[in-house]
Amino acid sequence: MQVLVVLAHPDDASFNHAIARTVCETLDANNHDVVFLDLYKEGFDPVLPAPELSRDAILDPVIERHCKILSDADGIVIVHPNWWGMPPAILAGWIDRVFRPGRAYRFVEGDKGEGVPEGLLRARVAIVLNTSNTEESRELEVFGDPLERIWKNCVCDLCGIPRFQRKMFRVIVTSTYEQRIDWLNETRGIISAFFPAG
Repeated sequence: MQVLVVLAHPDDASFNHAIARTVCETLDANNHDVVFLDLYKEGFDPVLPAPELSRDAILDPVIERHCKILSDADGIVIVHPNWWGMPPAILAGWIDRVFRPGRAYRFVEGDKGEGVPEGLLRARVAIVLNTSNTEESRELEVFGDPLERIWKNCVCDLCGIPRFQRKMFRVIVTSTYEQRIDWLNETRGIISAFFPAG
């Protein structure tokens, strides 16, 4: 199985990087083909230019490559921090530019774009692993859970990915070394449950 792993965090020493390494190592140990995209390291340009808005636009080779990687993936794992209840801007821009109409979704025949889209992605599983510095009770009471809605409803459901799992690791800033080791072990378990050894 080909699994796309996308990381969006600028600091190589971050726990997000440790999560992404653990994901890739687990997938590799389970004999899956891993395609790893570190958006910050790659210097991915998140700005969607006007000429790319058209479904039939001629794409920059980098965007074309990312679109093909996304289309070919049997599974997707996204790793990012919770910043203002949103993914980092670089990741939001990656969605803007890569989850394209005609590639990730389309509107059913006769629809002019105002209705319910049909998902086109091959991936059957998407896992989103987040980090946060806010206690769960406060986050749910004050902010709700916008990342769940963004990833499950607005991205995965829309693009036809039937199985979705999300895990938030918190509170990172006050966590101990032992907690982080436990979280990485939990990450291994989540990945192996959805992408078992083949």
